[in-house]
Amino acid sequence: MRRSLLLSLLVYGLILFGLLTLRGEFIALSLPLVVYLLSGLLRAPQSINLEVERTLSVERVGADMPVRVALQITNLGAALEDVLMRDELSPRLKVLDGSPQHLLHLSKGQTVNLTYTVSGPRGYYLFPRLYVEACDHFGLVSREEAIPTPGQLFVLPSVLRLKQIAIRTRKTRVYSGAIPARVGGPGVEFFGLREYQAGDSPRWINWRASARHTFSIYSNEFEQERVADVGIILDGRLKTNVFDKDHSLFEHSVLAAGALADALLSQGNRVGLLNYGRFLHWTFPGYGKIQRERILQALAHAQVGSSTVFSELEYIPARLFPTHSQIVLVSPLDPDDVKVLVQLRARGYQVMAISPDPVDFELSYLPQSEAVDQAARLLRMERNLLIHKLQRAGIQVLDWDVSQPFDQVVKRRLGRPPALLRAIGGRI
Repeated sequence: MRRSLLLSLLVYGLILFGLLTLRGEFIALSLPLVVYLLSGLLRAPQSINLEVERTLSVERVGADMPVRVALQITNLGAALEDVLMRDELSPRLKVLDGSPQHLLHLSKGQTVNLTYTVSGPRGYYLFPRLYVEACDHFGLVSREEAIPTPGQLFVLPSVLRLKQIAIRTRKTRVYSGAIPARVGGPGVEFFGLREYQAGDSPRWINWRASARHTFSIYSNEFEQERVADVGIILDGRLKTNVFDKDHSLFEHSVLAAGALADALLSQGNRVGLLNYGRFLHWTFPGYGKIQRERILQALAHAQVGSSTVFSELEYIPARLFPTHSQIVLVSPLDPDDVKVLVQLRARGYQVMAISPDPVDFELSYLPQSEAVDQAARLLRMERNLLIHKLQRAGIQVLDWDVSQPFDQVVKRRLGRPPALLRAIGGRI
């Protein structure tokens, strides 16, 4: 429209100048411009009437996996000479093949198919609309329209397979599982002795204890194993995760949260997830594969951020978690977090902290120097003191050097059998 406006002003100027000066050559000079302008206006697109259908090869995929995006475009209106189509993409997505922009000529009723391939890191991506700009062949008049073409893509975090996570809550649910329930009954681990009852297997009889009593026979009693309520808190605060523009521990925390949720759900537990960062996002507790998919989608949405309200852990809504349940905090930890975690422990929750080590993480990319080494030693002393305070309060802490595979660290530190956990008082 700017080009046609300038051309119209030029034509009017030439004609007006020719009339004022009574010189016909200026009027004659404007005639080709008038013909050029009229031909552009006559061939200008009157309206854009397109039907667009979007399809994605998959709607959930792993990080950096290719996804094919297809657009089927049908022209329901008049013919369009030059049509520029631009699909709106997130800047985090990378185009691997093809292009999201195309310049086409569409006849009336014509259908075209456009495809391209993208990939991206963990996240949730929307394909909200297709921008269409139609103009005449001379580029004098153009019309623009944004056509809604809703589509979504979940790029889910990688899930490490953990064989077993030994947790011991104060309260369990009624269903059979893998967590010691502190109640006698069917099980594997020895729990105590009781008098023989009709129906007990002869293999349960404790002959040594029965030999001490003339008129009584005693059977071994085992500890029942049940499922429990587990709440995972993912720390997405900017101050604990991001150290500079290009270095963040948050992706490691997301990896750990996904692996823990998958393992705990595989053991039959009821698991919920709380993303604690700029905003609170609560995934209601549930069981099984459907809950696993909900948690993975919530982790795909998770982003690090800062908030004046949620800058400290003291605003964790503890009422979301059932009383005496297991809380697993995935966080690099801040010195101010000790008080909040101790308060959760005092309220009856069994608390575990999975903490990616920020000291070793920063040392991995900082240049070696004496000042850096001294600062690292001081930070290491502060972190060891923080962990010691938490352990003194009965909180399990897994100090994770992110240069080591998370599944191997969990196997060494959290994969212990329940009997050994009882022997050491449930601490790591």
